[in-house]
Amino acid sequence: MKTKMVSYTLETLPELTEAQLANLEALAARPDSEIDFSDIPELTEEQWKTAVRGSFYRPMKQQITARVDADVLAWLKSQGKGYQSRINAILRREMLTALRAMSAK
Repeated sequence: MKTKMVSYTLETLPELTEAQLANLEALAARPDSEIDFSDIPELTEEQWKTAVRGSFYRPMKQQITARVDADVLAWLKSQGKGYQSRINAILRREMLTALRAMSAK
C-alpha cells in the first residue's frame, strides 16, 4: 500500500490536543534526575573534541542557467530521473577533491 507523504510548516501545524498539552506539562514538571539516559549515554569530552558541526546541513540550492554539451546532457538524462541532482553530485565530488588537494599542500 502506498502511503502519502505529509509535511508541515510552522504555520500549518495542527493545534495540540488537550491530552498532548497535558502530557507536555507533565514532562516539563519532572525533574531532570528522573530522565533515563541508559539508551543515550552522555558524550565524553573526547567525543566532543572530534564532533563535527553541521554534518546534516543541506546547502541551499540556487537556480542557474548553464550550457552543457548535448551528448553530456543526453548521457545524464539517459540514467533516469534526477539528472540535475547528478550534475550537482558530480560538481560537489570535484569540488571536494580540489579542496582536499589544496588542504594537503
